[in-house]
Amino acid sequence: MKDAFKGSAWTFGDNIDTDQIIPAEYLVTMDSKELAKYAFSKVSPEFPKKVKAGDIVVAGRNFGCGSSREHAPRALMGAGVSCVVAESFARIFFRNSINIGLPLVEAKLDVKDGDTVTVDLEDGVVRNESTGQEAKFASYPPFIMMLIEKGGLVPYTREMLGCRK
Repeated sequence: MKDAFKGSAWTFGDNIDTDQIIPAEYLVTMDSKELAKYAFSKVSPEFPKKVKAGDIVVAGRNFGCGSSREHAPRALMGAGVSCVVAESFARIFFRNSINIGLPLVEAKLDVKDGDTVTVDLEDGVVRNESTGQEAKFASYPPFIMMLIEKGGLVPYTREMLGCRK
């Protein structure tokens, strides 16, 4: 199981809503790779062009507030974001993310864009490798870890029912 992540940080502040993550005019598809082309495009125009697979979004309080659209975590996954670390998450964004297999971590960590961040889901530790600062967080229960490992609720359910894609 992949329960540890390491990547460059992309930092955002408090109250980042789903319209900032994926602007409404791009909600014409559910294709993660297509959505990724527009992720954070209005608040961080360089993000869609420069984000790399494995990068980690680090934000403040209430990340993912706003609408209940599943497009927002899909856009982040399509862009290659491996994990989101924030002080807190909007409840529906949290649930949508877990349902599609995007790990979220509630922790406060001082990070600048480009710092190297590691996240260990099993041990409940997030670390800014650039400064040595660490923060602890509550580990996921086993069932949630399994959902993340399987890639989300739909792949998990398919596997449990013995269905093919």
